Amino acid sequence: MHAIYSDTLCDLGESPLWHPEEGALYWVDIIGKKLLRRDTRGERIWHWDRHISALGWVDAGKLLVATETDLVLFDTETETETRLAELEETRAETRSNDGRADPWGGFWISTMAKDKAAGAGAIYRFFGGEVRKLYDGMSIPNSICFAPGGAYAYFGDSDAHVVRRVTLDEAGWPARAPETFLDLSPEGLRPDGAVVDSHGNLWSAQAGAGRVACYTPEGRFMTAAGFASGQTTCPAFGGADLKTLFVTTAAEGAGADDPLAGVTFAVPMGFSGQRANRVVL
Repeated sequence: MHAIYSDTLCDLGESPLWHPEEGALYWVDIIGKKLLRRDTRGERIWHWDRHISALGWVDAGKLLVATETDLVLFDTETETETRLAELEETRAETRSNDGRADPWGGFWISTMAKDKAAGAGAIYRFFGGEVRKLYDGMSIPNSICFAPGGAYAYFGDSDAHVVRRVTLDEAGWPARAPETFLDLSPEGLRPDGAVVDSHGNLWSAQAGAGRVACYTPEGRFMTAAGFASGQTTCPAFGGADLKTLFVTTAAEGAGADDPLAGVTFAVPMGFSGQRANRVVL
């Protein structure tokens, strides 16, 4: 049985981030509009007035937070936010979703329809103070993560059951058309959040399957870690040696036979993760 790191139930737990300068895990409850933080001293929760979905670290005590209308710099001590950029602010029907900082200090962030309408989602990159759209026409864009050294970016669409990989140029922009890295449709698996470890293996949380599966850089299945909730949403490596896999889950849509849906798990691994990239402002 994998240890429960936090027994706070999240409607839609997502985007775990190990802050390397604080030695703490942050994550969000998208539907519950909460930002959570836990370390050896305990847990802290911030309540927001709008959906928040993805995080990047800027400094000790400072986070980039993706909300349904913008990207903001959040000071966890003063509890103040500073707007960095607008994000589909005029589209009341959408919200932000998956996101992660890239090796250049940029931040990739996806959007999707609140009612999960097909084709309403997109992926953007925030870099140099500007937001630029990279891809659109997606339904539930997920799995944003980066290969060691920044050779590739990964992203997926949960509804399409695929994870794609794209080569990046020297400034971190897509250099060519994305290619299919994983097609999980034959197995009926839905890729949710993902992270790449220090050896280039991709760890994919698979919604409804209760697992995080590991694939080699060539896209071959290697192993999977099972969890005591079927609603796994996103993994992140953390801990002092980056060998603990933290996994968020969702209570939304879970049945009575899944009482741990919504908790956050932690499991020691024989693999080490990458240090989370810093967002450069």
